[in-house]
Amino acid sequence: MKLLTVLLIIGGFFLTACSEQSERGRELRIGLIAPVTGQIPEVGLSTIEAAKLAVQEVNDRGGLIIDNERYRVVLLIEDNRDNPEYTISAALELINQQNVSAIIGPQASRNAIPAAKYVEYAQIPMISPWSTNPETTSHKKWVYRVAYVDTFQGELMAKFAFDTLGLRKAAVLYDISSDYNRNLAEVFSSAFKSLGGGVVAFELYTRDAPDVTEQLRRIKAAQPEVLFLPNYYNEVPEQARQARKLGITARLLGSDTWTQISADDRSAVEGAFFSTHYALDRADGEALNFRAYYRQAYNREPNDVAALTYDAFGLLFAAAKRHGGVEPQGIRDALNELEPYDGITGKIEFRDSGDPVKSAVLIEVKSGEFIFSKWVEPE
Repeated sequence: MKLLTVLLIIGGFFLTACSEQSERGRELRIGLIAPVTGQIPEVGLSTIEAAKLAVQEVNDRGGLIIDNERYRVVLLIEDNRDNPEYTISAALELINQQNVSAIIGPQASRNAIPAAKYVEYAQIPMISPWSTNPETTSHKKWVYRVAYVDTFQGELMAKFAFDTLGLRKAAVLYDISSDYNRNLAEVFSSAFKSLGGGVVAFELYTRDAPDVTEQLRRIKAAQPEVLFLPNYYNEVPEQARQARKLGITARLLGSDTWTQISADDRSAVEGAFFSTHYALDRADGEALNFRAYYRQAYNREPNDVAALTYDAFGLLFAAAKRHGGVEPQGIRDALNELEPYDGITGKIEFRDSGDPVKSAVLIEVKSGEFIFSKWVEPE
């Protein structure tokens, strides 16, 4: 869709937004873009569960108190089907038809990046909980994230492999068609080389051609000590099984999407390490309360997507309170002015950009469980 057309569409609905708001009463209308269907529905489920929990907690208390007035929080959910085109349509629907004050999501970087361009045109604040690709927020004034960025994640995994594990020969296998995978692969490779290590194999594939047998054979021939798989949770277990079947004994390392790997598939990555945002077994304070609320509501443990999404709503609520209203401009300005926010995933602070200063968690896969290894602070 041409930019001029988008701007005209947005402008056509702008004048009606204020009158419709007054007719509905005091509401904070929040759009949620989630992959309910598509390749990563587990992410969509965790997103919606955490969003509903955050909204219900506020509304059960009588609404969000903003400038001594109570506002009912209205949650408007759009399924982007884990597809960039549907993501753009969802964003335009929420902006033009639903007149939201802000948007939470999308989650995956491959969808958050195109959505960010349109919310920037429309001047509607967007907070992506899970997107880690720097491009999502780059040169944007209306786009924020809760997660750390891939530059930090890729570098910390390279440093962990080189300094902590003492490994010197690395291989990388990644999906070149995904912004998230590609950027992480490049950052890890560059950082590992700068430390003095060697990247002996740098193999790629695409989602529409997921058979990586030949790539893994070339990796085996290169005899790496570590194999970095910055790929989505629905692909990693089979890649790991194929690697072991071919005789690759390298230590496996991964990234934050690994948190979604199911208990049935974790044996495939036994002994591996990966970076993420939230350690379930180290939850305390408000994080412990969140874990209890989530388990009571859904009879299962919250994962990193749920925790990040819950924090995104917390940030949005705090910004609306600081602003004293629900206008998009005011909420955006308040996000820039917030004091460091104590979230479920740690302290969140924005410093002149939509990227927070955040710590990371290193997790080890041990006996089929995700076990906390260490906190890694930004330098």
